[in-house]
Order: sequence, then C-alpha cells, then structure tokens
Amino acid sequence: MPRPADPALPAIVILTGAGISQESGLATFRDPDGLWQRHRPEELATPEAFARDPALVHGFYNARRAQLRGVSPNAAHLALAELDARWPGELLLVTQNVDDLHDRAGSKRLLHMHGALREARCTRCAAVLPWEEDLSTATPCPRCGTAGGLRPNIVWFGEMPVGMDRIGRALDRCDLFVSIGTSGLVYPAASFVAEVRGRARTVELNLEPSAGSALFDEARHGPATALVPALVAELLARCG
Repeated sequence: MPRPADPALPAIVILTGAGISQESGLATFRDPDGLWQRHRPEELATPEAFARDPALVHGFYNARRAQLRGVSPNAAHLALAELDARWPGELLLVTQNVDDLHDRAGSKRLLHMHGALREARCTRCAAVLPWEEDLSTATPCPRCGTAGGLRPNIVWFGEMPVGMDRIGRALDRCDLFVSIGTSGLVYPAASFVAEVRGRARTVELNLEPSAGSALFDEARHGPATALVPALVAELLARCG
C-alpha cells in the first residue's frame, strides 16, 4: 500500500521537458539543431502523417527507440528519483518526455503525459504493449494478431495528453510547482504555472529562461545536472 502523505509538508508537482534528458545525450526538438529543424511535425507526429506514410513515421520512432539503448539517466533524473523515494508529502512527477530515463532512474510517482517511446499501441484492439524492437506496417499485434495496426504509443499533435484529470487534481492541491528543462511553448504543459500562480510557490530550473519564465516566482538557470540535485537537497533537508 502507498504510504500516507504528510500534510505538514508541501504537496509538490514537478514538470520535466526535453532539457533534462539532453544532458544524457538525447536531442531536443526545438533547439537550433533539434529534431524539428530536420523534420516538420506534420510529417512525423500527427495521426494524418501516420495514415499517409506509416513507414516514414515508424522509421523515425524506431531510430529514436534505438537511441535510448545508448543513454543512461543523469544526475538530475537520479535526484528526482531520490526525492520520490524519500519525500513523505504528496508528489507527482509529470514528464513531457517520451524517453524512459525517469523510469530507469527509479521514479515511481511518475506520469508520462505525452506517452512512452518503449510502448506500442494497437489501433485495432486498443492494446498498449511494452515494446523494445522496431515497428513496421507488417508487425502483427501480439494481442489481436492483426498486422499494420501498431503505432508508437506517443501523443501526437492534435491528440489528448495522458492523465490530464490526475494532473489537474495534483495542480489543485500543490504548494510547490517546479518546471525543469522545458521550453514553455508546448501546451497544455506550458499553462500549468499560470494555473497555480499566486497560490503555490513556482520555480523554474532551466538552462536559459523559458518562454514562460516571467510567470515563475523564482528562476534558476544552468545545467539540470547541477540545479536539480541542489533543489532536491534543499527539499529533503526539510524532512530530515
């Protein structure tokens, strides 16, 4: 059974974006040399793109899935996992990242709002399956046996993010909101700080100011591998 939260401690919501995984060697989307500079989103990350050219979309995500085998969680991922394990109050880690670095670091109170790269979803039977290998239009679904229906379990543009009800409840209760490594450009995640502003302490940890940096009570700029462990140490000092 999950341990009861300590109501004397602040309830925390943490949002992470591509910047936290960049230091593990994963490319971001919006940097000058990022993935969206080489590929247009409408070519690869929409249901229409998948219907039009599934082989192209599968090839893109197969390469990204393969890249995960060569990277590891960094000090920022590990610090957040330590916070998860040791924080007696409420905590929810919401990530926009589809990589599994938070999972491998050991975070449990974790929600992948944009889906997971190491999962496949069948458009025919709706099964969601762990997936490590390449996908193609010839790959049969292990659940229903139909070929051609499997797609990456990724939230594409125009689709509803995962767990919005749970995120909304956590934001309603939170006393501390921390945004780490985000651009401040991707909605609905970019709106979270505005939802809690004025009733929760808000902190941005980012390599440089995000598009929404002015909305935060406090902004610390620098590498996530330095800033996140420092903040976690401050928080854990409050609970002994």
